[in-house]
Amino acid sequence: MGSLAAAATLPLVRKRLRIPPPVTTAAVASAPFALAVLRPRTRARDAGIFALQMWAFTVVHELPYDDPERLRERLKVRYPIQVDRALGCGELPTHRLQRTFSRSGPVGARDVFLTIVHWAWFLEPHAALLWIILRNEERFPRSARQMAAAFDLGCVTYMLVPTAPPWWAGENGYIGRPVRRIMVEVGEPMWGSAWPKMYESLGGNPWAAMPSLHFATSVLAALLLAEMGSDAGAAGWGYALTLGFALVYLGEHYVVDLLVGGALVALIRRGEPLVAPIAERVSRGVQRLERLAAG
Repeated sequence: MGSLAAAATLPLVRKRLRIPPPVTTAAVASAPFALAVLRPRTRARDAGIFALQMWAFTVVHELPYDDPERLRERLKVRYPIQVDRALGCGELPTHRLQRTFSRSGPVGARDVFLTIVHWAWFLEPHAALLWIILRNEERFPRSARQMAAAFDLGCVTYMLVPTAPPWWAGENGYIGRPVRRIMVEVGEPMWGSAWPKMYESLGGNPWAAMPSLHFATSVLAALLLAEMGSDAGAAGWGYALTLGFALVYLGEHYVVDLLVGGALVALIRRGEPLVAPIAERVSRGVQRLERLAAG
């Protein structure tokens, strides 16, 4: 229980108490294992383990930005611009899409719709896993393991290669002309005085852009849903492809971010059979500890 309490409280006080990042990381990373040992396996416990995993991801991916000046020294800005200009035949795909589909003046219905699609990502991968656990509980551990791997590997990349998104590069003069951050243009009038707090909560680490976990996890969710049935798969793919367009159009990600996100999913899917035996051994070890804890 102490591990679960530490995982819940340390991230909230880490800045005030100047807790070293490795200590915070260890606290949140241990929580899923602690729950697995403390509680017998049920559907609720499996869901709880994944929720704790996501809490760990949320905390750890924000930790480097606790010291933005130090992180800024390692920030990569130019390489995705160069790659996307090559992909766009000399022009950033984001600029091309915004010139083609957006209009001057107030945001339009398309902007609002695509922004809502973007915001829906905070629920969509988890909704896909909820669908899986409710429809076929036996598929959930493998599905959750793959989704957790996507978030974890993406987080490691964010820490090793911090990369700025197009809206930030545009704002700071790296691109030559600004990139509209349409999400902000939609959010400010939509949410009014509540928007600053919402925006702050969404931007825990603005330099966590490569790969796009928005796109990677939505594609992975589509693949997992397709294994459940064609209708669920079609819904998953419809969302993933719409989100991919939205991320580039809204100025949130480069095309290369999406491509690397897709490659990450391919790596996880191809590597899953190799990792599965290790995961099974870890699972059996946790089950032994669970039996010891239960007496």
